[in-house]
Amino acid sequence: MWLFIYLTMIKKIDQYVIKTFFGPFLFIFSILCFIFIVNIIWIQMGQIAGKGLTTWEMIKLFSYLGVTVVKMVLPLTILLAAIMTFGDFGEHYELAAMKSSGIPLTRIMRPLFIVTIFLSILLYLFSNNIIPDFQKKAKNMLFNIATSRPALNFTPGQFTSSVPEMSIKFDEIQGEEGDRVKGVFIHKIANAYEDKQTVVADHGRFVKAESPKYLKLILYKGSIYQDMVQGKDYDQRNRQQNQMIKFDSLVQVFDISQLIRDGVEEESIKDDYQFQSFNKLTDRINTQKTDDNELYSSMATELAGQQNVYIQYLDKAKIKKENIAAPFKLDTLAQDKKLEVLYNAFQKVDHYERNYNMKSPQISNTVKYFSKIVMYQQRIISYAITCVIFFLIGASLGSIIRKGGVGVPVIVAIVIFILYYVLNLWTENLAWKGNLNPYLAAWLPNLVLFPFGIWLTIKAVTDSQLFDMDKYLAFFKPIIKLFKKEKEHARYQ
Repeated sequence: MWLFIYLTMIKKIDQYVIKTFFGPFLFIFSILCFIFIVNIIWIQMGQIAGKGLTTWEMIKLFSYLGVTVVKMVLPLTILLAAIMTFGDFGEHYELAAMKSSGIPLTRIMRPLFIVTIFLSILLYLFSNNIIPDFQKKAKNMLFNIATSRPALNFTPGQFTSSVPEMSIKFDEIQGEEGDRVKGVFIHKIANAYEDKQTVVADHGRFVKAESPKYLKLILYKGSIYQDMVQGKDYDQRNRQQNQMIKFDSLVQVFDISQLIRDGVEEESIKDDYQFQSFNKLTDRINTQKTDDNELYSSMATELAGQQNVYIQYLDKAKIKKENIAAPFKLDTLAQDKKLEVLYNAFQKVDHYERNYNMKSPQISNTVKYFSKIVMYQQRIISYAITCVIFFLIGASLGSIIRKGGVGVPVIVAIVIFILYYVLNLWTENLAWKGNLNPYLAAWLPNLVLFPFGIWLTIKAVTDSQLFDMDKYLAFFKPIIKLFKKEKEHARYQ
């Protein structure tokens, strides 16, 4: 009977702890996603403005881009929510009440620890199966948008060059559908060796063309001014041969096929490592490693085929000096031959030095690309593990600080996340330069923070007064006394 009551009580405590955790969790997750997505919109707005995207296309693009921020948002959300939850427990003495009932802190943390593991597994599955597909859609949309010309948009009184090889201006645009124009000026953009043509008309109207790739405009009461210079020599062009043709009506057809997209979601980019799952990335890494080794071997072989004068470059290519034939003695040659040999040697050294310097960027780019693939693959798992580490840090700090709300917990969480983010960038740059193994670079932030999380958990379980300033002042009090003279009481002055 007592066992049943005890299990029931524990179950209710678990429900209460989880319920309290998910309140700030959902709120923080929504806010952070909104902030990150707004940041993405701000960055990408300059690229998509004026491209004629519909509202639905823009919503889909930002949805695809927004999904990718979950990898960074979820660990930070768990950190913040854990600090706020346990800080709130400590501030309202609920944590003390639970401990006084014989429930240790580890038992209070257990349900949320299980929830965090579940969330980390979800993040792994999400990063491995869903994010690659959304990355593919987002990257293809951005590529198609970037490579397309600006949308066809006529503004009264302004020239527009959105129609290929044309500069067009309408003084007025009328009609419910904007199909009637007045004061038409159309200039064909041509180089110095092509016929230049300018069409001026009183008014005109747009009509539907047989193909959507063409824009049809019927002009009324105008003139065509054309310079006849194509195929003419310099003297003939200087004679300024031209003609003017008046017309009552003229049909002008514009080729706008470059403005018509088959769809912004057309898959123009298919072979990208960000589109692949963890297992497929393993195969890609093995293939890339084989290709890189072949590249390095060919470069080393090319540099190894030189004489003794290239030893300083052969050292960089890791070629054994024993395989190089012994040089002849320069002093045995005649003076003119000696100068000739030295000059030829200098020319060859200079040639292969430039050759090596030309290949160095290629090697750097190869190392950087390989590191990117490895780190992207490893971070599919490492970001999931970060969720667990951040929970240990957040729950421990919350129970030690004993402050809830959005004040101190938010500041502490932001500081920890900035340290984690800086570690990520630092290791990433080292790996790209080839100064750090990319596998280690992907896991190093977790390896640094995990001992810190374990240490904080031990301090929280043992009720350590980690942030008690009086404790630290008492420790440094003997040192402070050496540099500070105590004031006499006013009575003895």
